[in-house]
Amino acid sequence: MRPSTYRTLSAAALASAVALTTACGSDDAVRGRDQIPVPSDLACFGGNLSASGSSAQENAMTTWIAGYQTECEDALVFYDAIGSGGGRSQFLDGAVDFAGSDAALDEDEAADATERCEGSPAVNIPAYVVPIAVVFNLEGVDSLNLTPEAIAGIFRGEVTHWDDPVIADANPGTELPDRRITPVSRSDESGTTENFTAYLNAAAPDVWPDEPSGQWPVPPVEAAQGNSGVAEAVHGGDGTIGYVEASHVGDMSAAAVGVGEEFVEVSPESAASVVAASPEREGGGEHDHAIDIDYGTTESGVYPIVLVSYQIACMDYGDEAEGERVRDFLSYVISPEGQQAASEETGSAPLPEEIRGDLQKTLDAIGTGAA
Repeated sequence: MRPSTYRTLSAAALASAVALTTACGSDDAVRGRDQIPVPSDLACFGGNLSASGSSAQENAMTTWIAGYQTECEDALVFYDAIGSGGGRSQFLDGAVDFAGSDAALDEDEAADATERCEGSPAVNIPAYVVPIAVVFNLEGVDSLNLTPEAIAGIFRGEVTHWDDPVIADANPGTELPDRRITPVSRSDESGTTENFTAYLNAAAPDVWPDEPSGQWPVPPVEAAQGNSGVAEAVHGGDGTIGYVEASHVGDMSAAAVGVGEEFVEVSPESAASVVAASPEREGGGEHDHAIDIDYGTTESGVYPIVLVSYQIACMDYGDEAEGERVRDFLSYVISPEGQQAASEETGSAPLPEEIRGDLQKTLDAIGTGAA
C-alpha cells in the first residue's frame, strides 16, 4: 500500500469544497474533520469536472472533493445529488462527465451510452459500499427486530400497526404501542429504492412480488425527496419508518434485520460480508464491474440490505483532457486513502484490495476505447 499524506484543511478550504458540491453536501459532511487522507502520489488535474446522481453518495462525495481539492488546488469538482436516475440521464445526455448511481446501467442504458461515449462502452465502477438502514421513530422503543416479511408488509401497507403480531413475535419483552405505522418512501427515482426493493423481492417474495424498481412501486403513505428527505420525515414523526443509506441515520434507531435464524444489526462489517461473496454481473465486458448482490442470503452475520453505489464513466471521451480528469479523480475515490476517508465519514465498507486493483486497471484504460 502506498504511503498516505494528511493535509490539514482550514475552515475556509472545507467551506469552499463543500460549496462546490452543488446541491450535494449535507450539513454533517466533513463537519468536525480537519484532516482527510490522500495518496502521496495523487494525480492532480487543472480545470473543472462535473458529475451528478446518487444522493446516497452525497456525504462521501463531499469528503472526496474536499480531500482532492485541498491537495489539487487547480481542480474544481462539482457534484449535484439529484438522484441516481437523474444522474444517469444527465450522463447519457452528455451534460456531466460521469454519474454517481446506486444502480448499474441496465442493458438499454448501456446501449444508449455508446453514442455518448464516442463508440466505446460506459462502465460501472463500484466505489461506495454501504448498508441501507431501516430507520424508525417510535416513542419508547429504541431497538427493534424485523423479519423480512415484517419489513415487506410494513412498506406494502399490509402491516399497519406497531403491535401487529408479525412485529411483536420478533420482539418479546418490548412494549409495542397500538399506533399506526407511517412508512416513508422515496418520491424520486432512486438507486436506494432499487436496492431496497431488490432486497424485499429476494427475501420476502410472497409478501413483495414486485420486481426491483428505482421508482417506488406501490401507492406511498408518505414520500420524500432523497435520502436526506426520508431521514428528515422519519426523524420528525412518531410511528414513522423509512429506508436510508447508513450515513443518514444520525441519532435515529435502526432495526436489526432477520437473516436465517438470527437478527443482524447494521454495520460496515456485516454489509461488507455480502459484497465479498457476490459475483460480478455477467455480460458486462472486461472493464465493467457491476455486482450481483445476493439479497436473499441466510448466511450468519451478514446484513443483506446493501447499497453498492457506482461511478459511471466512459472508456473513451471525445476530449482527451476530460478523460484524464475523470481518471484522476476516480482513481482517488477508489484508492485506499479515498476509501478510508469515506469510511471514516460515513461508515461505508472500504473496497477489498483485490477488487480495488481490478477497478484501477479499468480506470487506467480510460482513453484507450477498450471494451
